[in-house]
Amino acid sequence: MAMNPQSHVLVIAGSDSSGGAGITRDVETIAALGLRSCVAVTAVTAQTHQSVEWIEHMPPALVAAQMRAAIAANCVKAIKIGMLGTTGAIADAAMVLRDHPDIPVVLDPVLAASSGRALIVEDAVAALRRDLMPLCRLVTPNMPELAVLTGSASPPDEASACCKGEELVRTVWTAVLVKGGHACGSEAVDLLLQPHRPALRYASPRLPRQMRGTGCMLSTAIAASLALGASLEESVRAAKRYVFDALAEPK
Repeated sequence: MAMNPQSHVLVIAGSDSSGGAGITRDVETIAALGLRSCVAVTAVTAQTHQSVEWIEHMPPALVAAQMRAAIAANCVKAIKIGMLGTTGAIADAAMVLRDHPDIPVVLDPVLAASSGRALIVEDAVAALRRDLMPLCRLVTPNMPELAVLTGSASPPDEASACCKGEELVRTVWTAVLVKGGHACGSEAVDLLLQPHRPALRYASPRLPRQMRGTGCMLSTAIAASLALGASLEESVRAAKRYVFDALAEPK
């Protein structure tokens, strides 16, 4: 039984020494939305805002042990997963999730850093799609990640992104939010695709300001809203507004 009755979001992700992404972004997002965090660290990285200099993956058994301890100690209402990195970590994390099917899981399939360096071993992509995604409430790939997950080129337009997203939905049989941050145009359009439901389009003006960790923020904000009892559609809408406001804030 959980010792801490306050609602928590469990973050399963890697650290980023620059503070620009990863667990740091996740925890600050959850706090801003009025919830508490608990964590399972999957990797320790040495990063600047321009490059990833070092990655040390945690042993898979340690990742799973952290997850179990966090769930035992706290009232976990949602789980956000970011960087996992290895097939072993994916397999062990999936085992823990199967023991807690009542907790909604949001997976941000982190495949590469903003600098382009791979953050997941090559053979782990198939395991991510096969073993982990079907256990999640939502998967949030950007355009390049969607291309890798569907074994195709990056979608050139919104219609293609919708088709590729629907293809992934049919493969993993869970909801997929295709993020449009890497696309062009005056609007940033995210597409929510769910089994047996029409696609939902979430559009906002595209802002000129760049910011690392927006994918972390979006997926974490969705998980926080799910933890507060909102529907998936409401959670995506609120999370997109949260990220837009963060980007629009004068610096």
